[in-house]
Amino acid sequence: MLVRTWNLFHGNTVPPGRQAYLEEMVGLASADRPTALLLQEIPLWALPQLERWSGMASLSEVAHRTPLGARLGGAVTRINPGLLRSAVSGQANAILLDPELEVFDYHALVLNPLEFRKQQPVGLEAQLAWAKERRVLQALRVRLPDARRMLVGNLHATHYRGSRAPATHEVRRAREFFLALTQTGEIDVLGGDFNMRADELRLFADDGFSQPGPWVDHVLVRGADVSEPRRWPDDRRKIQGVLVSDHAPLEVSLS
Repeated sequence: MLVRTWNLFHGNTVPPGRQAYLEEMVGLASADRPTALLLQEIPLWALPQLERWSGMASLSEVAHRTPLGARLGGAVTRINPGLLRSAVSGQANAILLDPELEVFDYHALVLNPLEFRKQQPVGLEAQLAWAKERRVLQALRVRLPDARRMLVGNLHATHYRGSRAPATHEVRRAREFFLALTQTGEIDVLGGDFNMRADELRLFADDGFSQPGPWVDHVLVRGADVSEPRRWPDDRRKIQGVLVSDHAPLEVSLS
């Protein structure tokens, strides 16, 4: 089994330009048919297209709504996708799955609701930055072909240059929620863009999860044998000779 995570950066290139490659990126990430593909920073207009682009089942959760609506916001963003991004098109997370898997027991949690933010001593400037965009965790169960069950979670935590505190509080909130959903005998997989590095995720090691990735994207696993995290080299994420996304896909193999 292969589980992969990728922050799609709205299909933008590095550095951001006037052309986006979102459909091509989804096709690239799903071409070898991973068991689960965890995606972040998807513009809302693209959500109905994910299954067609990937050939996989898709379950999505809106993080940031667009005041213009998904279709109009997408049309405006296409004028200059590198500049406008989520400000106009909104964004979402999605879990894409092998269509042969049985999916059930879906959950979603807002990671930074107002009342939660108010309880955290992060400072006024960080509070203002933290409030700009809703962050979410989605989690679901699947029944695997060998009859085992797997709980899969996908999150995208806040990136704030001035402090890691917002991401830290969100990831701890996500961890508590995810652990409350776990059941004995299942495989547990929590991945996504944590916006936290490996040395900041010691709590997950204490919970019995596998090692984090080398940057801020992680796929943490327990209840199954798992490979070391593999981060794609730059050449593997080039499309038409152009480097796409400011994140590289990260993946692990499970058995």
